[in-house]
Amino acid sequence: MNDTSLTSTRPNVVLILADDLGYSDLGSYGGEIDTPYLDQLAAGGTRLTQFYNTARCSPSRASLLTGLHPHQTGIGVLTGDDSPVGYKGNLNRNCATMAEIFSANGYSTGMTGKWHLAADARNPNDAWPTRRGFDYFYGTLTGCGSFYNPGTLVRGEENIEHEAQDPDFYYTDAITNEAVSFLGRATAADDKPFFLYVAYTAPHWPLHAPESDIDKYEGRFDAGWDHLRQERFERQYELGIVEPGTTLSPRDPEERAWDDTPDKAWQARRMQTYAAQVDKMDQGIGRIMAELKARNQFENTVFIFLSDNGASPEEIPHFERDTFVKRTDIFRSHTRDGEPVQLGNEPGIVPGPENTYSSYGRAWANLSNTPFRLYKKWTHEGGIAAPFIIHWPAGAVQPGTLLRQPLQLTSVLPTLLEAADVDWPGEMNGNPVPAPEGTSFLNLLRQDPASSTSRESMDAQTGTLYWEHAGNGAIRRGDWKLVCTYPGPWELYNLGKDPTELDDVVGENRDLAESLLADWAQWADRVGVLPFGRIVDLYELRGRPAIEAAG
Repeated sequence: MNDTSLTSTRPNVVLILADDLGYSDLGSYGGEIDTPYLDQLAAGGTRLTQFYNTARCSPSRASLLTGLHPHQTGIGVLTGDDSPVGYKGNLNRNCATMAEIFSANGYSTGMTGKWHLAADARNPNDAWPTRRGFDYFYGTLTGCGSFYNPGTLVRGEENIEHEAQDPDFYYTDAITNEAVSFLGRATAADDKPFFLYVAYTAPHWPLHAPESDIDKYEGRFDAGWDHLRQERFERQYELGIVEPGTTLSPRDPEERAWDDTPDKAWQARRMQTYAAQVDKMDQGIGRIMAELKARNQFENTVFIFLSDNGASPEEIPHFERDTFVKRTDIFRSHTRDGEPVQLGNEPGIVPGPENTYSSYGRAWANLSNTPFRLYKKWTHEGGIAAPFIIHWPAGAVQPGTLLRQPLQLTSVLPTLLEAADVDWPGEMNGNPVPAPEGTSFLNLLRQDPASSTSRESMDAQTGTLYWEHAGNGAIRRGDWKLVCTYPGPWELYNLGKDPTELDDVVGENRDLAESLLADWAQWADRVGVLPFGRIVDLYELRGRPAIEAAG
């Protein structure tokens, strides 16, 4: 670290993570949802078209914050403790978080929103954000819940669920309010940069949004998922998000054509509510941007936005009803006024208000993931392809450009550390910590993507990318991707010719497939991937449905 690294010229960092947002939901990625503030960041920064998460919320958060693969951090599936057979589901001390590293290098650190990296979400412990480098934390420890009355809501380490009793409380707005307040305090500190992590729960189920925001989308989704998927795909082509030769994947074979779908008004209402949740998040991001501008910090802030996994097809409840309703941290059986909450996806339950608890379903998730197939939990493109926007004018990040280099979460922390001129610590809290699995891509962000120098840099940085989640595995080397859906066979795709994974060519390329599988297996052993079948066996021995093993 050079001598100027502790001055105010070092960049601030604002990292914003959406929950269950699909690849194409933003306007700047082809969607019809209003996202003007994120679209402004995209216009002034760089969009990645082949950026990957880990297919699920907790693993993605662990990887994003540590630069490691999630299995190395103790988060293999979610935050359930399945030890000794499975993962502990707890962010371990064998890793350093982004906040710990920035804090140790003179940054103020704050977080608002969803944590979901601690097996125990009720009692403060070493896996809580306040003990992993964050000076300030406001948010929820659990994975999801009511937007009107969230469980495990804390400030610092104090439970403050009572604050949600305010009739005007809405969690997305509260996350934004606290983020803006942190920025006010942080910018008042002389010559001290800040790191702010904002983890919205939007647009994860349940479908909760103010009626005025839902009304804004009246009629917008009446054309149905088939027509809207085609429109999104055409806009993606015009924007350059998808390249010439890309084929739109067919509608999910488990779903009906829109023309054959009953209860169209209710179906449209589901997507309207989802859109309102995304819109509310974008409004909040606009407020964060405005605060940075008002305090003259916007130009020298590395502003990143991404999603933790592909769109969710999950029905509600997505496992046994009796088990689901006992999860008081995620499901409230009654509203704050004592009214019973209607749980489920059926036309009699009109989503939006506090007295409902629903999701938007597989067909709309298929729209959100345009042009890909499959969803959250899978390691096919629909599960791991993420929108990723980075904006940093003072750092010479190219405005209005598209970066097509395949990259994944393990490279975000190295990129931010290079931007801040911060060295990797080697150890934290007396414990040695492994170096990040990825490498910085800051040089790619500063180059004209069309230049020969940029193309050479991209070629030089091309590496092998790996995934495993709940038995679903994948490896990508260059254009080749080997992928499986547990417990099915491995499939092979040439993403250069077939980016939507429609033509499995494993039969014609068995030697290549074997080489990729051997590479994947070596990686899996090195990072501590556990056989998912053992975890399934554990759940069956406990008398619980095997589906619960995947969360």
